[in-house]
Amino acid sequence: MSDDTIRLVTIGRIFRRRWRLLAVVAVVGALVGYGASVVVFPPRYTASAPVLLPGQWEERELLTQVDIATSSAVVDRAAGALHWSGVSDTDLRDQVSAKAADGNIITISGTADTPEHAQQLADRVAQQFVQFAAQIAGSGTDAGAAGGTEALRQKVQETNRRITDLAKAADPGQTVEGVQARTALENLRTSLEDAMKKLDEANPATNKAGMVVMGPAARPTGEAPPTRTQLIVAGALLFFLLAVIGHLVAARMNRRLRTEPEIAAALGSAPLGTVDVPGERSAHRREGGGRRSWIRRLLGVDTRWDVPAPQKSGDEAGRRLRYRRVCARLRDRMPAPRRLLVVVPDGDEIARRAAGQLVAEAESDPLLRVVEVSVDRPMVPDRDTEHGALVVLSPGSWTAEELAGIAEACADGRHEVVGVVVADLVQARPTRSAGELPDDATLALAVRGQATGGSA
Repeated sequence: MSDDTIRLVTIGRIFRRRWRLLAVVAVVGALVGYGASVVVFPPRYTASAPVLLPGQWEERELLTQVDIATSSAVVDRAAGALHWSGVSDTDLRDQVSAKAADGNIITISGTADTPEHAQQLADRVAQQFVQFAAQIAGSGTDAGAAGGTEALRQKVQETNRRITDLAKAADPGQTVEGVQARTALENLRTSLEDAMKKLDEANPATNKAGMVVMGPAARPTGEAPPTRTQLIVAGALLFFLLAVIGHLVAARMNRRLRTEPEIAAALGSAPLGTVDVPGERSAHRREGGGRRSWIRRLLGVDTRWDVPAPQKSGDEAGRRLRYRRVCARLRDRMPAPRRLLVVVPDGDEIARRAAGQLVAEAESDPLLRVVEVSVDRPMVPDRDTEHGALVVLSPGSWTAEELAGIAEACADGRHEVVGVVVADLVQARPTRSAGELPDDATLALAVRGQATGGSA
């Protein structure tokens, strides 16, 4: 599978054959998410208090007010007013945030471990921000500037009085000169009043100092993200995806040989054919006992998931015909009748059953003896009455290095590998009456005991 494209059918196969393991992994991820919500991300609550800034404000000025609202000068004052034990000023600064909204509104948010604390924090910071902004606006106008403005206002009032006196002293008649003089004086009075009005509007102390808290912060009813539920779901989903990705990576890195030419090339011999072994996918089940084996069966990891589903084969007569053809090819490759070792990798149940059936079909021409060889430390009996070895194995179970080790073990025992037989697992169909097995078919299971001292 290392060279195959990962398709949806592969994902579906993982879900079908590893659903128990995936479910357990997801539960473990949910528990990890729950633990993170208790230890790393405890429940937090957020409350917000809006502050209105009257007047005309530019965007950069609003951003400056946002920075002031979260500054240490404001937050430290709020911390001093709250008197919370175990909470430092630095921690409190991390729990306060602010942002500018439409309509010259700054929303100040406070995050705490309880809804009550979050509400108190947001309200207190909003109040301290308004007070601090008022102090900044008041201190921005020094005493000299304030006195100058007041003196200018008095001069304007005195000028208005002089204008009134001049208007009264003007020609009371309806002459053109009198009317023009009174009109000019009234225009002057209006200009002075407009100038003082613009001066008052331009004064930041009167224009932008009246910030107002629009109301107390609402007590939060739910946790701030990430909530405990979100962490549990995220943990389960993350572990589930990691398990699926792990299966795909393992399948991509799988170096087990699957095709008959690859297997024959690794053993340095010629393929003699493929035989069918009826059974279920459980034939790939790993042997073993004890608690660990019981856990593997419970999780469904005792069988390989990357093995395709067994294909349907013909009847018993067709399967026996395949074995007879392999025996015929084997006889054609040997110059004279001789005894052969049938080498089966230890743990390959499919190959062992195929070897037993092959012995039963060959009868005594040629005479075959089955030996199981460990792939970790392969050892084949030395040459005695047998002259040659026939390797039987199932595809997708062994790597090229493991098969090369078996070939070297055969060479060390002075056995030539005369051929390779690949055993495929298939789904059995009802047997025809004309193709019933003979009584000596039971040798397929009994022949294993003949390999005295042949396995290691």
